[in-house]
Amino acid sequence: MLSQICNQKGMKENMKISFLGATTGVTGSNFLVEGAGRKFLVDCGMYQGQAKEEEKNFDIFAYNPEEIDFMLLTHAHIDHSGRIPKLYNDGFRNPVYATKATCDLCNIMLPDSGHIQEMEMEWKNRKRMRQGKTLLNPLYTAEEAQKSLEIFKPIKYDEIIDIDENIKVRFNDAGHMLGSSIIEVWITENEKTEKAVFSGDIGNNDIPLLSSPTMIEDADYLVMESTYGNRLHMKNETKAEDFLNIASSTLLQGGNVIIPSFAVGRTQEILYELNKIKDGTNDEEFINKYNILMNTPVYVDSPLAISATEIFKQNEELFDDDVKEEIQRGDNPLEFDGLKFTKTAEESKALNESTEPCIIISASGMCDVGRIKHHLKHNLWNPKSTILFVGYQVQGTLGRAIVNGAKKVKIFGEEIAVNAKIEYIEGYSGHADQEWLLNFIYSFFKKPKQIILVHGEEEAKNTLKHKIEETTDIPVTIPKLGEKYELKNEEITLLETIQLPERIDSINDDILAKVKTIKNEIEDMETILKEDILTQDAIGNKEKEIRLRLREIERLIVEIIQ
Repeated sequence: MLSQICNQKGMKENMKISFLGATTGVTGSNFLVEGAGRKFLVDCGMYQGQAKEEEKNFDIFAYNPEEIDFMLLTHAHIDHSGRIPKLYNDGFRNPVYATKATCDLCNIMLPDSGHIQEMEMEWKNRKRMRQGKTLLNPLYTAEEAQKSLEIFKPIKYDEIIDIDENIKVRFNDAGHMLGSSIIEVWITENEKTEKAVFSGDIGNNDIPLLSSPTMIEDADYLVMESTYGNRLHMKNETKAEDFLNIASSTLLQGGNVIIPSFAVGRTQEILYELNKIKDGTNDEEFINKYNILMNTPVYVDSPLAISATEIFKQNEELFDDDVKEEIQRGDNPLEFDGLKFTKTAEESKALNESTEPCIIISASGMCDVGRIKHHLKHNLWNPKSTILFVGYQVQGTLGRAIVNGAKKVKIFGEEIAVNAKIEYIEGYSGHADQEWLLNFIYSFFKKPKQIILVHGEEEAKNTLKHKIEETTDIPVTIPKLGEKYELKNEEITLLETIQLPERIDSINDDILAKVKTIKNEIEDMETILKEDILTQDAIGNKEKEIRLRLREIERLIVEIIQ
């Protein structure tokens, strides 16, 4: 309101961005933008990784959700969308703008995330109950996640959307996952229009199924990811052959190939590659390996991945042109002989009881939750099996520990020896490497005046900053968590470091539990009164019960105040 009054009186105000996530790593993306009298968010993602990181998901937001005018969501991955249900629960009711495919994917991913929150909290509460501690609530439930979807507003790529007379946005294909976007934002203040571009996660340029990332013509400010800012990927043309070699050698010796895969994106790319391998050469060795692969069952063991695969099929217009041609010829790249989907828990368990060598693609990609943990428990110890990683492993995750060479890991409280062969094919990464991040900058017709690097570990950000400044002379800023910058006259200035609210501690958990009890008591009384509103006698009969409940509420309020 104050900013709107300032604008009306002609007082000068400039665009500001507060960096409230994805500054010290690659998860928890959340940026608050203020400009033209409005406040809006770019992404509201979940922290993933070590327990200490995941605790941040319960933190109070650094802003009042009720005061946020709208949100721009770059894509559906949980580290960008996962706290939207919490934001909704805390009072946010304005639009979340995202592409149709992103909305479709969030329709399955956010309720699935809510279900995981419930299951994990149930497990924690069993332990807390034994210790005599207060029980905790999940970050949000599947039902609450489903309810938050009502504020999503699907839009198309390449269309300029007028949020109001001073703010307009355009979503461009980021090539990172189905529906992912690079977002252009034009903000007009003081009769001057400035443009900020939020890269989201930039795709790996030649990801199967998807189009290449859109090249942006111009920007005053670029907020860009840096996940692989210090790395060059293996060239993609060899990855199908590498996959075939790894899989066939493992299957020949009677082992299983276990692929921890992100349910959305990577799973569908692997299915595409498996389908494409059949278009190989006449080389006899290749044909022998191919026959081994094609005679082996391939299981997609993730209900979420199964649903996501269906959404991919429903959004085929977003596929790469070559893939569209294949589909028109009747060759669906997400279907092939030997592909099986396991939906139930019983079907999943049966995979680990079978002695037949197979390929199992299962979520989650970082091995922290989901059915993949069961498959790792049954295969990590086996020197005949291979664990094949195809995606980025966040620090502190089980997947990162395995990739880094851990000899033993704990799964479900049991210590498991790592005897299986550990492989990593980088060509499946959904993120651009250093070369393509630089190419994205070089491709601007009118270069950004300032670049702000986020979504990367320290070494990746610092290495990329050096490369950008060395090759372009564009100033680069690496913000810290909570820092708020003013964007003015093609310069950026640090205004303040916002003191972020800490994790809700156990005392606050107790208070929240009491507040929830009060809320439930009041709702019960409302129900009693509404049910009996027609008869005065009935209200009289309930009067004693209501008075007792009011006394209990008074007692709880006194406890909270004390």
